[in-house]
Amino acid sequence: MRKYKWIVAGSLLLAFSCVSEDYFGLSSIGNIKNIEVSNQAQNAVINNDSLTVKVEIPSGVDLSNIAIEVLEISSFATSDKGVGDFLDLNNPQTIELVAEDGSKYVWKIEAFIASENPQLDNYELNLWYQTSTNYFEPGADASSTIWGTGNPGTQILNKLATTPIDLGDDNLAAKMETLDNGPIAGVFGAPISSGSIFTGVFNSDKIDPSNPEAAIEFGTPFAGRPQVLKVKYSYTPGTENKDKDGNILEFPDACDIYALLEIRSGGTVERLATAWFRSSTAQNELSTLEIPFTYGPLDASFPDYTFPTDHGFVSRDSANFVLPTHITFVGASSFGGANFAGAIGSVLVVDDVEMVYE
Repeated sequence: MRKYKWIVAGSLLLAFSCVSEDYFGLSSIGNIKNIEVSNQAQNAVINNDSLTVKVEIPSGVDLSNIAIEVLEISSFATSDKGVGDFLDLNNPQTIELVAEDGSKYVWKIEAFIASENPQLDNYELNLWYQTSTNYFEPGADASSTIWGTGNPGTQILNKLATTPIDLGDDNLAAKMETLDNGPIAGVFGAPISSGSIFTGVFNSDKIDPSNPEAAIEFGTPFAGRPQVLKVKYSYTPGTENKDKDGNILEFPDACDIYALLEIRSGGTVERLATAWFRSSTAQNELSTLEIPFTYGPLDASFPDYTFPTDHGFVSRDSANFVLPTHITFVGASSFGGANFAGAIGSVLVVDDVEMVYE
């Protein structure tokens, strides 16, 4: 997805830096690492201690015919169910995993009814956890967070373009800054890092040096129909907007803040709704921004960058009533980071990413 490449560009460095680990003995681990089912409203709550999974399903959905759409389990383990199998979640169901050494684990899958007006988990951005390499990422912990940043691709350069900032009274927010990667990175065509935050995960198991985007899984399960994306933000553009070769551009840097509602099913993606804000205007004080969602196809009055590049829109008729399956939220300090373009010193602060319903 072209619009997301400014996030993954830094992961090129990470991809080439990874070293495979030797593995000895037979693994006894049989965990469910990730699961998504049809009509799921939020990320599943996975408890490795109790071997339970709780999935949130919107009211009115037929629980007797819920399909498994994603199932990621421990390496070397096997499962008695897989993608494409169906569960009757009117009652708790089980998935049996067998670890490499033969150990058996019986997981219980339960459903509960979702809120009609859901919010993103940790939408206030007050929760941040410390990673094993001693930097902070948004969320309660790595296993449950719906949020990701571009930091995994830049921290090997000792560059952290997205950090928590305390606004006072223990109210945290996300600070994104466009940083100078230094002369060595510049030689390899990566002179800057644009600060970024998004719903999704960086999956180190899927690192592919020939395709760094493969490691980024954008979006999180979501089943609401908000009318407005409401955020608090401030923005200061840097003074010189440059391309990747260091040439000064004729236009200023700008921030991006947007949310996309999508329907993902059977390996296809369709855009349901779009809320997009791009601005080069300085906003020195934290201010409330309200961006309306436009449901269905966009018309010619919308700029080209708001259109999907590798999939289409839902039909106009279905846009009036269908629920999304996923939401992708993105904030970035430099909109041109996909091409390593931006102004060093551009700073975007985002707080309270709220969905507003009628």
